[in-house]
Amino acid sequence: MPIKQEQRVAVFIDVQNLYHSAKHLYGKKVNFKEVLKGAVAGRNLVRAMAYGIKTEGGEEKGFYEALKRIGIEVKMKDLQVYPGGLKKGDWDVGIAVDAIKFSDSADVIVLITGDGDFFPLVEYIKYAKPALVEIAAFGRSASGKLKEVADSFLDLGKNTNKYLLKT
Repeated sequence: MPIKQEQRVAVFIDVQNLYHSAKHLYGKKVNFKEVLKGAVAGRNLVRAMAYGIKTEGGEEKGFYEALKRIGIEVKMKDLQVYPGGLKKGDWDVGIAVDAIKFSDSADVIVLITGDGDFFPLVEYIKYAKPALVEIAAFGRSASGKLKEVADSFLDLGKNTNKYLLKT
């Protein structure tokens, strides 16, 4: 689908998914500034939101401050620790609710995640709302179904020099 410069774009970043994909596939960290630029592609950015987890030690604080400095709103929640030591933290429902909310005021919803759990969300927005849905993720770890249902897919893995930090 061709990109039109006048399109209004809302971006939703699944921080945990992107972080773990980059670490697992490449042993590197994500260059979120470049990822945001790639996702927006010169169009009108309406909103950029990142969803992250607070750890017990708080070592992620500097990272989230850096996201705020490049114009990304950050939503945080505590890491859930269950009896027996199981740890869980995800934002799937929060991302879905926000994406649906903004799908009436944006021409394009960009989900920066490879998580196949978002397949029903993409289908819903595409067919029940007026917005297009684009996915940006590392192709090697992104859900095939998610890539197929999206209006377009930006494979961050095709340009790791741009989308990953050098260190």
